[in-house]
Amino acid sequence: MKTPIDLNGKTILVTGSPGFIGAYLVLRLLREMKGGHVISFDNMNDYYDPSLKEYRLGLIETAAQAADPADSAVKHTFIRGTIADRVLVDKVFEEYRPDIVVNLAAQAGVRYSIDHPDRYIESNIIGFYNILEACRHANDAAAKVAQDDDMKDGSGQASYSGIEHLIYASSSSVYGSNKKVPFSTDDKVDDPVSLYAATKKSNELMAHAYSKLYNIPSTGLRFFTVYGPAGRPDMFYYSATQKLVRGESIKIFNYGDMKRDFTYIDDIIEGVIRVMKGAPERSTGEDGLPVPPYAVYNIGGGQPENLLDFISTLQEELVHAGVLPEGYDFEAHRELVGMQPGDVPVTFADSEALERDYGFKPQTGIREGLRKFAEWYKEYY
Repeated sequence: MKTPIDLNGKTILVTGSPGFIGAYLVLRLLREMKGGHVISFDNMNDYYDPSLKEYRLGLIETAAQAADPADSAVKHTFIRGTIADRVLVDKVFEEYRPDIVVNLAAQAGVRYSIDHPDRYIESNIIGFYNILEACRHANDAAAKVAQDDDMKDGSGQASYSGIEHLIYASSSSVYGSNKKVPFSTDDKVDDPVSLYAATKKSNELMAHAYSKLYNIPSTGLRFFTVYGPAGRPDMFYYSATQKLVRGESIKIFNYGDMKRDFTYIDDIIEGVIRVMKGAPERSTGEDGLPVPPYAVYNIGGGQPENLLDFISTLQEELVHAGVLPEGYDFEAHRELVGMQPGDVPVTFADSEALERDYGFKPQTGIREGLRKFAEWYKEYY
């Protein structure tokens, strides 16, 4: 069962904005919410070109400024900092008292985790722990407020009720080298093949413990290869485009014998919004203790694409958009190589639970999504 949540008028903290998914989520909230306050929180690090994050932040600030205050417009605040900073995280929770938290801040990248493990422990483990602790203490503070008549509003209702829903980013990487496809959230995921995957599985375990101990409704989302305009430059479709534009060769791993469940950014955001509006229901077990209000879902297209077919479509759309010239010799710029450490040959999402509980299934096809990316790339660069 889900507890319905009306986002209008709420204070929503989105960590990892203006990252890729975070920026699109905030833009959607600014367009659709009536009243309320959206807080972006990000350290704007240099994992990839910070100018792209500045670009996304500019889109957010423009959207916030364009909102009409007479139309109960939602407010936006950007806070620069890292979730690994416990003092800052606590200060943000105490000052803004969020109703909903969407934790998208994380050190991303499977391959990067092999050579830079410290960043993953700092952001994905310590940072997520700080978010969980802040949610816990926000609920403690709300309970005290509810008991203090002097801190109630005119309706007699407590002015702050704590964290209604914590949503956090997990990853399809948790499935490791599982042979069974499609990947289901019921599958055993105890054999990660990268530190990144291990940190994401750890997030799910930590969230479960806090849901059980402190009755915090939490939902983890296992994202499957998110792509689209203004995406992450370290993702294959983006980095391949940049190399082709420079006349360099692109490496195609496992000799092209790979499949990925690519998911377009708009589909991801639609899924996140729907999940935000339905929190796992709080209940009490026979032992008198909370039954953990906890859930994990896959968000994936459900149609794995062969990597070579994906590359061919990308190349066609880059020519169509004028990023690359007609007659570009693609074969001369392809290099087939073996599998990389940390990679897996197939990702394939079973998103039946998401469709059952929230009535949503990703719809955007690869050609449509890559065309939008190519058109954006042409304009941006």
